[in-house]
Amino acid sequence: MKHLAAYLLLGLGGNTSPSASDVKDVLASVGIDADEDRLDKLISELKGKDLQELISQGSSKLASVPSGGGGGGAASSAPAAGGGGAAAEEEKPAEKEEEKEESDEDMGFGLFD
Repeated sequence: MKHLAAYLLLGLGGNTSPSASDVKDVLASVGIDADEDRLDKLISELKGKDLQELISQGSSKLASVPSGGGGGGAASSAPAAGGGGAAAEEEKPAEKEEEKEESDEDMGFGLFD
């Protein structure tokens, strides 16, 4: 991934055909050593291909992948007898209290302040 990210950064910077040494220079600028085998494979796979076209093809492929997580299952099973409904109602206020404890207001600052 680091090699691909460096390659894409070079492409965004205007270098339409980055070389292996270009990618190495980008990685070295942030203190990362390049893996020669992976870098050579990446360069050979992307040589002569348009990055924008590859990204649009990849986006269309990702659009067909189901990504709506199935959820974690039901929060609780249906009550077997009439007494289970009261227990479920008691749990709801406790959840709201926990959410208040985790809010940014308690820390004195917000994420975007």
